[in-house]
Amino acid sequence: MTKTFLHRARASLLALAGCALVALGGCAAGPNPTDPLEPFNREVSKLNEHVDAVVLKPAATLYRENVPALARTGVSNFFGNLSDGWSSVNSLLQFKLQNAAEDWMRFSFNSVFGFAGVLDIASEMNIERHREDFGQTLGRWGVPAGPYIVLPLLGPSTLRDTVALPVDWQGDPLYHITPSTPRDSLYGLRLVDVRANLLRAGDVLEGAALDKYSFTRDAYLQKRRADIFEGGFRKEDPNDGSDGGDGSDAGNGSVADPGAAPAAGAKPSP
Repeated sequence: MTKTFLHRARASLLALAGCALVALGGCAAGPNPTDPLEPFNREVSKLNEHVDAVVLKPAATLYRENVPALARTGVSNFFGNLSDGWSSVNSLLQFKLQNAAEDWMRFSFNSVFGFAGVLDIASEMNIERHREDFGQTLGRWGVPAGPYIVLPLLGPSTLRDTVALPVDWQGDPLYHITPSTPRDSLYGLRLVDVRANLLRAGDVLEGAALDKYSFTRDAYLQKRRADIFEGGFRKEDPNDGSDGGDGSDAGNGSVADPGAAPAAGAKPSP
């Protein structure tokens, strides 16, 4: 039953993205070309904030207050190790051969010598971690980001990253665990662990941002551009949606320099 619910939830998210595309026809003339769905996105953001306030933040706070720091570090290391394998695949698809090799070495060493990644042996060996997902892979090969979209429960995204989600789900080792009970428990633990690691950043955001929605949107788009354009693999294209920009849109809430450092509080890549 739980597995069926998860499949329906994912299908609903993709259907929502499709509806957003339809809505673009009537919103494309809005003041911010990177966020033509802003009214819709703001409503979804309010929903996400309510769910966070009622469920996620209390659970993350309880987790942080009652689980020893050493155990929490082990949990974060374990899930980070799972992501290293998929990052290696995406680095290879982008022809980032050194990054792919380093991520695969991290995954291999930590899985074998770090008790399935609970111990981060690779970091002690100074093997660098590179976060890559299929949305970044599409961006590196020229697929424009498209409009900014806020997904229910999942948060900030773009049309390109939303389309890439099913591939990223397939690349997640947790997705393939059977039966569903341990898999869903691990999903829940990972969600609480991620939220617990963002508790302090969330408090800073609450106090610093006059408009939390705009701050989060701009930080997310800037972080994604920085991830995709690192190393100058792609050149900027002013017609590339939220990936491009020559500085002329700096007044509408987007970030003009894709190579700039990510803004504080930016959401980390999946």
